[in-house]
Amino acid sequence: MKHLSPRPLRTAGLTLLTTMAATAPLFAQDTASKTETSALDSYLLDGGALTLFIVAVGLLSLIGLSVYNFINLGKAKFAPDDLKAALHDHMLNCRIRSAIELAASHPSYLGRMLAYSLPNVDATQPESLGRDGVEDAIADFSINENRKQMIWINLISLVAQSAPMMGLFGTVFGMIAAFATLKNAGADPSALAGDISIALLTTMWGLVIAILSVIAYFFFKARYNNLVADCHQTAEELLNASVQTVNGEAHLAKIPEGLAV
Repeated sequence: MKHLSPRPLRTAGLTLLTTMAATAPLFAQDTASKTETSALDSYLLDGGALTLFIVAVGLLSLIGLSVYNFINLGKAKFAPDDLKAALHDHMLNCRIRSAIELAASHPSYLGRMLAYSLPNVDATQPESLGRDGVEDAIADFSINENRKQMIWINLISLVAQSAPMMGLFGTVFGMIAAFATLKNAGADPSALAGDISIALLTTMWGLVIAILSVIAYFFFKARYNNLVADCHQTAEELLNASVQTVNGEAHLAKIPEGLAV
């Protein structure tokens, strides 16, 4: 059996590789251009006006509420560090009236909370300074304030709940149109494509908006709870500072000598 000469094989291989290398960019460019021109149509425009309405209303509502909550739920509007330091100085020196005036002049959550609760400090109870009354006032303030603050966070939850329903409405609308087309035009796939696109794309965008809204809702709810908890902890520390100042010597007198504090 004769062996084939390697030279023709090598020449044919080089020719094939050269041809593939020259045509590969053309295929890639053609594929990329098809992807760029059809992505918007495939995932949005083919869904029709109902899909555009769901995307516009849902995404704009989610983006607007998210931006507002980002701005509103900032540390500067809840417990700024400069206010904490000034209040700590007043409470450490038992200047309760000065602390109330300072808190009342500050529009933050902590300032309004302390302006509402510190008037319940009772100097006739030196051991606790009326801690129970102050804590009850803090709880009352938080209940009333939470009802106002959670409105804008709960609106994100409303978007999360309504987006799938809007998508389901689009699905039902598309399926009704598909059956009407099937009745009139028969089982023609091209005639059903538009109606099926509406049914599927509205569902897809409804779920996308709902998922993003659920994530945003729990993120902002956790952020708000953390800010409120920080304000409550600060109020507790300020009250403890005054109680410690008033009862410092009495507290030390109860501790036997030689035991570490």
